[in-house]
Amino acid sequence: MSNTALIQARIEPELKNDVDAILNDNGLDIPTAIRMFFAKIRQVGGIPFDVKSYNAETIAAMDEANRIAHDPSVKSHASFAELVAELDSDDE
Repeated sequence: MSNTALIQARIEPELKNDVDAILNDNGLDIPTAIRMFFAKIRQVGGIPFDVKSYNAETIAAMDEANRIAHDPSVKSHASFAELVAELDSDDE
């Protein structure tokens, strides 16, 4: 037997199935994903993504920003310079 350690975890079946399907779509399996996750933890010296809890106001702001970003009726600008030029013309 190779020099490995056994890890066991209990998770909800639906979560396992959903994650397994996503990994399979990307050519991965759960043990490989766990090894990748552990390797990244070691590489960065911590959890490789933010682990935060957001309050209701922040969640509402993020939802609004996402809605605006995907709303084709919201005016947008091709560049920051274009935005500044429009703001300057509004001042005149």
